Amino acid sequence: MTDERLIEMFLSRDEGAIAAAEEKYLPFCHSVLSNILPNKEDREECINDAMLVLWNTIPPEKPASFSAYLAKILRTIALERTRRENAWKRGGRVLTVGEEFLRDITDGRTLADDYESSRAGKIINEFLEGLPKNDRKVFILRYWFDEDISRIAVRMNYTESRTKSLLKRLRDKLRLKLEKEGIVV
Repeated sequence: MTDERLIEMFLSRDEGAIAAAEEKYLPFCHSVLSNILPNKEDREECINDAMLVLWNTIPPEKPASFSAYLAKILRTIALERTRRENAWKRGGRVLTVGEEFLRDITDGRTLADDYESSRAGKIINEFLEGLPKNDRKVFILRYWFDEDISRIAVRMNYTESRTKSLLKRLRDKLRLKLEKEGIVV
């Protein structure tokens, strides 16, 4: 089934849309969530919640990319769940890699609000589109999928040192681009 057909099913309120989305995207959903939520039951709950969000947001939304829209919903739900379960008042928590990166470039502010309501998202997308394919892959594996540096290094046939250096250079380039565009970091 194509993504266009899936979106049409949601737009026409076809109840089979959720089952079709799960059938096509279940492995994808687990891969998006695996580094954020290691527990399979937590991932399954998150996927169920994401399907409900899809049902409630399409329409009025008509995403250009179903998989990207779904991944964004999954990550938002998973990160919120992680925040709730590991709140500072309950004894502290470890930040996910993506949150660490955002904290690093924003001095503790979350970029999520700016990303949704401003041009920050467009700037980040332009930045990623302008990168060489392998650099973009390393950046996304680390900061979208929260992949370990050692696993990225193996996957890309790089040393860990090279991977760390590349990520540092990419963070610095993105920070400069955001500052140049007037986004305070």
